[in-house]
Amino acid sequence: MESVYKVIELVGTSTESWEKAAAAAVELASRSLRDLRVAEVSALDMNIENGSIKSYRAKVKVSFKYED
Repeated sequence: MESVYKVIELVGTSTESWEKAAAAAVELASRSLRDLRVAEVSALDMNIENGSIKSYRAKVKVSFKYED
């Protein structure tokens, strides 16, 4: 049987690391989306305030099985 997947982009944030920022996005998505399949980090950036890193941000594309 063939399947179709939907992809959405989320932005996770963390004051500690990009890894934790990406994990936060996936964790939140898993609370409301069923059958998550793949998460792809598409971009990493940081918020800087007064010359210091304030937070890390990870843009994450998450796919899940599309159901009618």
